[in-house]
Amino acid sequence: MDRRAITATFMLLAACPLVLPVSASASDNRIALVAGGPHPYFAPWKKAAADAQANFGIASVVYQVPSEWKLERQIELLQSLAAQGYNGFGLYPGDTVGINSTLSELSGGGIPSVALGGCATDPTDVGFCLATDDGTAAYVGTKALIKAIGGKGAIVHMAGLLVSPNTKVRIEAVERAVAETNGAVTLFQTIGDTDSQELGDQKVNALLAGSKDQIDGIIATGYVSTVVTTNALRSLGDKRIKFIGIDDDQIVLDGIKDGFVAGTMLQNPYGQGYIGAYALDLMAKGCTVKVDAPWIKTPQTAHLIDSGSMLLSAENLETYRADLVALTSKLQSSFKDTYLVCP
Repeated sequence: MDRRAITATFMLLAACPLVLPVSASASDNRIALVAGGPHPYFAPWKKAAADAQANFGIASVVYQVPSEWKLERQIELLQSLAAQGYNGFGLYPGDTVGINSTLSELSGGGIPSVALGGCATDPTDVGFCLATDDGTAAYVGTKALIKAIGGKGAIVHMAGLLVSPNTKVRIEAVERAVAETNGAVTLFQTIGDTDSQELGDQKVNALLAGSKDQIDGIIATGYVSTVVTTNALRSLGDKRIKFIGIDDDQIVLDGIKDGFVAGTMLQNPYGQGYIGAYALDLMAKGCTVKVDAPWIKTPQTAHLIDSGSMLLSAENLETYRADLVALTSKLQSSFKDTYLVCP
């Protein structure tokens, strides 16, 4: 991609329902929610885009996915959308550092952007990052796994894509929870790059084929690795190994119901897309980010907003969707006053 062409384009531009409808004045803004690449995690953004457009009276909110999980594909898509007149972008960074020059070009063209689902690394011109507090979610999930195995034994961490902005934080959180047991629980292995179908299948099945009698629990912190681990444990008929995953794929929900999965950490991708589009519409109208908002500071960013997470187990299997609706509605209702300064 010719970066001069990208800059020229951006500078030229400078010249169920899951959430109850909210009254809003009509807007001429065109907002795009852009995934980092093909991945099932982002699927709820499609409905979030449609709901936000309808509920907030935004002219257009679209959900777009690059053809590959490569930064240049995401930049090409952003350039194309900008050329079509989209003037607000919520995106999962295709690369946590590499995306920043493009975000600067967007900002220089008067086009606001926010990071959704994963954060860009500071310094960055993205307005804020609305995502799961990955450290907290992975820590809570690991503590739940430790409880499920009776407070002692060996566990394995099936970690996600190493290019993801969330993976390092999750690895550190799992290690912290294990360290707090003072040796009662050991981390048998951390296996990275398991959050793709082919590699996930290979690595999970290799682990279970060679070491299943040596481990008592598994935590997966990626969507696909959660699904493939659930399938592998079901195929073995193994309910001794306790398993905590992430997200709510139907395979995982069935695994909880049938006893192959002890629990899964729910994220809120729908809320990220829905509230992200709402905020971008306000920012495109002239609202700015509040300097003294109650930001969560991480090694990656000083402007994280936790989009929410919770442990789903057999106890709340029937009510969790309503719980996520309430979580999203609560965050959206106070978002403008908490995080933005509007004219």
